Formats: sequence, structure tokens, C-alpha cells
Amino acid sequence: MGQIEQGLERALRTRPVPSSTEARLRFLLAAYRGSTRKVAAVLGVSQRTVQRWVTMKPGARRPPGPTQVRAIEEAVLARWQPRVRARRRAQAEAEGFVFHTRARFGFAAAAGSSDDPRVRWITQDLPGEVARELFAARDSGAGEQQQTVILARALGHAYFRAWGRRAHGLHIAFSDVEFADFSIG
Repeated sequence: MGQIEQGLERALRTRPVPSSTEARLRFLLAAYRGSTRKVAAVLGVSQRTVQRWVTMKPGARRPPGPTQVRAIEEAVLARWQPRVRARRRAQAEAEGFVFHTRARFGFAAAAGSSDDPRVRWITQDLPGEVARELFAARDSGAGEQQQTVILARALGHAYFRAWGRRAHGLHIAFSDVEFADFSIG
């Protein structure tokens, strides 16, 4: 998962995801009303394995391995705050969002020019059309590169071209994303 994808996920949540494996297992058990069988089916392990992970008996508890820890994390992220995520997504698509980033950004201009690509801190308000395009690309399985192209086009239009009032026809360079954060609402 790239920086843009992580930023979108953070923006859609209002509470932090449980950080420990034990807390994540408790969440999954609560989501499936305590059924170790259903949790095991979701994680692709046996029911007895899930029971060993959550038992309170001394000496009987076995921690999950690295592969299972990743499966637990993915299962929790997929089920964390679904209604909140849908509401925040709809809000971003309707009202837009504020994009914060530190990346190499500029026009493909002559070296030494003030528009030459360099690492910049950018905070820019972007419209809902950009959010719709980003979410549509993410839903269709587009990678970080495609999402970067969408944001480069939007940032170039808003940041360098002043919403289409200047610098027409110049090519935007947006790469080396150090972090990407989105503020919704």
C-alpha cells in the first residue's frame, strides 16, 4: 500500500484501528458475535487455531505467526467503521478535501527556474471531482502511479495554474511522495 492509499484510508477513519494483535482478534470476535468458527473461516485457519490464539489458560495460548498477523490486520481494516467510511467518502466526493503532501513537484522547466521540480510542502484544497476520480481509481484496482497522475493533474491545475488562470500547457512533474494526507470536512 502506497503513501496515497494510506492517506486515503486514514482520512476515512475517525477512530484508530486496534494496534495489537490481541485487540484485533477481540474486534473480529465481537464482529462475528464470538464465533471462533466464523473468524477462522475469514482468516483461512482452523477453528482450533483461533481458540489457541484467544484462550486465557496459562501455557495453552499460542501467538499467531507473521502470515496470520497480516491476515488478521487485513480482516480488521476491511471491517473497521464501514458506515463512517461511506459517510466520509460521500462527503469528500460532494464537498472536496484538503490535500497535504511533501513530494517532488513542479513543472518540467529549465534547471534553476522557480518552477523546476523540487521537494515542496503543499497544502491545497481540491474539489469533489478529484475525490470521485481517486476513489474510482482505487476501487478499480489502480496502483499508486495512477493515483499520482490524478493528483498531479489536480494539483497542477489548482497550485501552479491558479485554477486555469496562468501557465497553460506546461507539463507537471509530481513524484517521490514522502507523505500524503487528506482532510475531509
